[in-house]
Formats: sequence, structure tokens, C-alpha cells
Amino acid sequence: LFDCQTCGTHLAMSATPNKMRDVRIEKLVLNICVGESGDRLTRAAKVLEQLTGQVPQYSKARYTVRTFSIRRNEKIAGHVTVRGEKGEEILEKGLKVREYELKAGDFSDVGNFGFGIQEQIDLGI
Repeated sequence: LFDCQTCGTHLAMSATPNKMRDVRIEKLVLNICVGESGDRLTRAAKVLEQLTGQVPQYSKARYTVRTFSIRRNEKIAGHVTVRGEKGEEILEKGLKVREYELKAGDFSDVGNFGFGIQEQIDLGI
């Protein structure tokens, strides 16, 4: 028991650590940006579908960039949101490729983190 001197109550100290310090995975978002529509984007979408078993959504360009030959509203990327056990399994594969080492810059102030992988072959598709 723990006695609180200021309010005079008795609190039971739990032997478990703080639950707010436990790592939880709400969702995993996989994104492949190829920068152009057409065959490369279709192949990238097939990779996402093979990896997750879900149909990817496409992201469009916000504005035209002439130097990259991108037009506004052109599909240039695909992304998939994975939750639950499947998300944890894919995250484990990704961390194994990165040898379980992440830089401090990979983490945000609110607890999110992100990292990139150059080749999807490393994930073992």
C-alpha cells in the first residue's frame, strides 16, 4: 500500500509497469511512390497486393511539376493500410531488413515512426 500524504488516501501499488509505455501498433501504412502513372505504377501496385493481400489505393499529384513531367491529378503512388496481426508480421520483416536499427530522425514527437526499404525483394515476397 502507498499512503498519499496530501489527500490521506491509501493506494495499492501495482507490480506491472506503466501501460502507457507499452508499444502498440494501431496500423501500418505501406507506400510506394513511382512518380508516374502507367506500367511502373501498375507493377508497384502488384507488389503491394502480393505483400499484403489487399488492393492498394492510388494517390494523385497535388500540382503540376514540369521538371518531373507530372501533371495535376495524375496517379503517381499507391498505398495500403494494414492492421492487426498481418501488420505486425510485415513490420517484423521490415525491421529485420533494417537489422532492427532505426535512427533518431525516424521517430516523430508523437510516437510515430517511419523508414524506407530500397528493394521489396529483401522482404521475402
